[in-house]
Amino acid sequence: MTSTDQPRSGSQAVERAIHLLHCFEGDDPEFSLSELAHLAGVPVSTAHRLAQALVRGRLLEQDPATDRYRVGQGLATLARPALDRLGIDAAAPHMYALAAGIKITTSLSVVDAGDAVTILHARPPVLFCHHQVPRPRQPLRSSATGHALLAYAATGFDRVPDLDLVRRKGFAVADIDEDDPLRSIAVPVFGPGRQVWGALSVQARSARLTDGLVREILPAIQHFAARIGAELHSR
Repeated sequence: MTSTDQPRSGSQAVERAIHLLHCFEGDDPEFSLSELAHLAGVPVSTAHRLAQALVRGRLLEQDPATDRYRVGQGLATLARPALDRLGIDAAAPHMYALAAGIKITTSLSVVDAGDAVTILHARPPVLFCHHQVPRPRQPLRSSATGHALLAYAATGFDRVPDLDLVRRKGFAVADIDEDDPLRSIAVPVFGPGRQVWGALSVQARSARLTDGLVREILPAIQHFAARIGAELHSR
């Protein structure tokens, strides 16, 4: 047994298991044992021990055909109360109605550990493509979603460029430099007390999400952001 694979104390084992779970953040990834060990930065034997414990606890599951690991249904069950508190059930019908109307995926994000984290996507019934799904985590200071959140934060972000402009316009826009350039626009969602709670956004190829289309769909995005905010307030 190597020094890196010595038995761990109870708290250290829990911390390692939590770190292993965080490797699965994203769009339903699956990993082999070696991939998981590499991502978690632990020996394969340690990854196997932790992953099997998580499988027994239903937080992970292992595909019997490929032996690859993925998020288990037990994790979704545990997350349900937190999702209820976040207002997912209240927001989802409005997001799907908006997505169907503008024919672009809508995304809802909140602040977590200094990032804008997407908690729900609503895909349209037609004209969906993978370009419309933003990264699970986006930096607050350099994304449309982040700027929509920061522009209405109480204090501490005065030095972030363009936040005054976001407040005046009521929405944030960001161009994403990729091989096929993307554009994202986001508006704030206000909860009780007019405190910014989250951001409602859309993203698409820049060739599609032109200035003209932004002007066309922005009133609908702001309308449904207000509807979601009203649902949160009523709760």
